[in-house]
Amino acid sequence: MTATAPTPPKPITSAKDPRFAPTLYAHVGQAESWTLAYYRQNGGYEPVRRAFAVGPDAVIDEVKKSGLRGRGGAGFATGLKWSFMPLKDGKPHYVICNADESEPGSFKDRYLLSEDPHQLIEGMIIAAYAMRASVGYIYIRGEYVHAAERIWAAIHEARTAGLLGQNILGSGFDFQLYVHRGAGAYICGEETALMNSLEGLRANPRLKPPFPAAAGLYGLPTTINNVETFCAATQILRYGADWHAGMGTEKSRGMKLFQVSGPVARPGVYELPLGTTFRELIYDWAGGPLEEMKAIIPGGSSCPMLPWTDATLDTPMDYESVAAAGSMLGTGGVTLIPQADCIVNATWNLVRFYGHESCGKCTPCREGISSWMTRMYQKLATGRGQPGDVQLILDMSDNIGGRSFCALADACLGPVLSSIKLFREEYDALATTQQPLYPARRRWRDR
Repeated sequence: MTATAPTPPKPITSAKDPRFAPTLYAHVGQAESWTLAYYRQNGGYEPVRRAFAVGPDAVIDEVKKSGLRGRGGAGFATGLKWSFMPLKDGKPHYVICNADESEPGSFKDRYLLSEDPHQLIEGMIIAAYAMRASVGYIYIRGEYVHAAERIWAAIHEARTAGLLGQNILGSGFDFQLYVHRGAGAYICGEETALMNSLEGLRANPRLKPPFPAAAGLYGLPTTINNVETFCAATQILRYGADWHAGMGTEKSRGMKLFQVSGPVARPGVYELPLGTTFRELIYDWAGGPLEEMKAIIPGGSSCPMLPWTDATLDTPMDYESVAAAGSMLGTGGVTLIPQADCIVNATWNLVRFYGHESCGKCTPCREGISSWMTRMYQKLATGRGQPGDVQLILDMSDNIGGRSFCALADACLGPVLSSIKLFREEYDALATTQQPLYPARRRWRDR
């Protein structure tokens, strides 16, 4: 067994580079790509051999050096997160994959789960080895029935081949991996609510601290990462940290899966280097908008809207640049809002979602979002608005923001506050004349 990594290709810093090709999605859509035979024919489970050769501490150092940041939305440094796991506490350790993917506008992980499940399994083995974890769970969204079946089959294949279980590949490392299907609750995307659900409890978020690395699943040290993050770790161990660090920007390194939804010619998932501009994603890859646009949600529904301007379109899609523009990169779920749509109706749709998905644990979210905010938007959108309603929404937001138990209420306020800031005239029209500036259109499937 050797510690030598394959010779990586030269760094690719732009999707316009003629050598550019997908990495995480390299085999998505290929015949039998979900099988162990296909995966091993294409170099599968060689990265984990390299991990066993260099040792767990070196694996964490490699991930740190790569600059990989969590792809689930927060963008926290992955290697640093892995290093938080206590190493000599004598307790069992857990690794969990958050495959809930319930953020509106996000749909990248489902293809990794269903088309290349062994890439995820290998990434979890690597992470578990680095953090001395003996058990792992893949918490998958309840609606992903097909993906769950593919994952179950892949785990069975891996276990039969000696890639899971006792003494993996003769390394002396033991690791068991299981799948847990959720029931379709958005709140389970929050890591402590996810752990409660795994334990069979009501999916309410927990108070932090203690943080999961100290007291997570069953009160034991636990680390949770997103599907894309684990898959990226597999490729880092395949090609090396320098290869990954050579892509993207100085602080946002590597490639990212960006999702485009809305009226564009080619909606879908695109794997591009971090730092690619919105203009390049939307026009060069997604084929451009099919009608005039008014706003972009850059990273999933919880991210503040940005106006459809040249400045926004030329913003690099990395964590720092999007934050400087006034929003968040999040999961990379780029949603386009047409000019002809009423922004109040569009925001009401999101508010209804968050109101429905609130777990009800804390008063600001239970009463502020599920009750008051939802009813205020219903009042405006159904032609019963009154002067002062918009200011009341702003006052309510001041009493909700930063006061809820978890981030769900703040997630709802992202589109609420940004839409009022950018399109106040549309709100005022509904609050004074009871008539929207842009009448509601029939949905495309009703036309």
